Amino acid sequence: MQRITNIVLTSVLAICLLVFSVPTKANASAEGTSTEKVDSANVTTEAAAEEGHEAKAGKFNPSDVIKHHVGDAYNWEFFKLGDKEIGFNLPCIAYSPDHGVSVFSYGKIAEGEAYDGYKVDHHTHKLIREDGAKFYDLSLTKNVVSLLLSAFLLLLIFISIARKYKANPGTAPTGLQNALEPIILFVQDEVAKPMLGKKYMKYLPYLLTVFFFIWINNMLGLIPGGANLTGNTACTAVLAGITFILIMFSSNKHYWKHILMMPGVPKPVLLILTPVEILGIFIKPFALMIRLFANILAGHMIILTVVSLIFIFAEMNVGLGWGTAVFSMVFGVFMFCIELLVAFVQAYIFTILSALFIGEAVEEGHDDHH
Repeated sequence: MQRITNIVLTSVLAICLLVFSVPTKANASAEGTSTEKVDSANVTTEAAAEEGHEAKAGKFNPSDVIKHHVGDAYNWEFFKLGDKEIGFNLPCIAYSPDHGVSVFSYGKIAEGEAYDGYKVDHHTHKLIREDGAKFYDLSLTKNVVSLLLSAFLLLLIFISIARKYKANPGTAPTGLQNALEPIILFVQDEVAKPMLGKKYMKYLPYLLTVFFFIWINNMLGLIPGGANLTGNTACTAVLAGITFILIMFSSNKHYWKHILMMPGVPKPVLLILTPVEILGIFIKPFALMIRLFANILAGHMIILTVVSLIFIFAEMNVGLGWGTAVFSMVFGVFMFCIELLVAFVQAYIFTILSALFIGEAVEEGHDDHH
């Protein structure tokens, strides 16, 4: 168990580095000449947008609220007291080949003001350059900070468990060790062994890491004010990409034989079947990415939509708003409990499908067994 835990820690660092290396908001502004041509049109459009925004001032906009809570941001807002946001600004880090590296707090540009040539686009809420120059956004956004926090929690949890195993070998587990050992054994006995057979120990560290990484981030996303990391395609794409890499590097000739020239199939049928099988190689990680992203994002949106109904009906009639509040809060609590279950189930599904796809790649033929 200690050996497994130590390898799990290495896998955690690998996942964190890979996810962190994905630009959270990679921006490339349009060329200067193109910008100059559309400046006049943009001024007119922005002016019209500002007028429309002012006309809607004071009205509750559920779309903006939901997008704000499920999207990434340069600040971490927990809640609002009136017009005051309770939270903190995050550091913006941008690199431009023409202007070098710029590091500053989001608070310097939060009100629409420019700083060191950078400002926030009011429509996309992303960092842009005033002069239209190309740059790379490497900022520590809300999702990135949540990622680092979950990585720290994983290290803290598994290091403490490993120390307990080392200090008390052969004794009954206690505390956190006792709470997580059944889950570790569950992943080992119900996921790794059935899907990977005798080779399960080789891939168990990755499966444990990806399971706890997804589960912890799913739970952190349910905390009020938490980040929607696993509901972000950048995160799920990297996780699915790591599974894809493991499949490719672990695959044997038996796997590729059934992909390219499936035995016992007539050659005319292979003209149709082989392209489908090749396409399936890429569909599998894509399905992993979309499944996790869509389920987590949908859960957040349902809860936020149900709560938004209170304010939508309250604008029509105060009494109607109070009546809707009872239904919305009861149903919202019910959905929150469902999401606690979904957080575990989605981590399990991603892990077992990863084990299944890897198992298909490492499975040996009948001749290899003999």
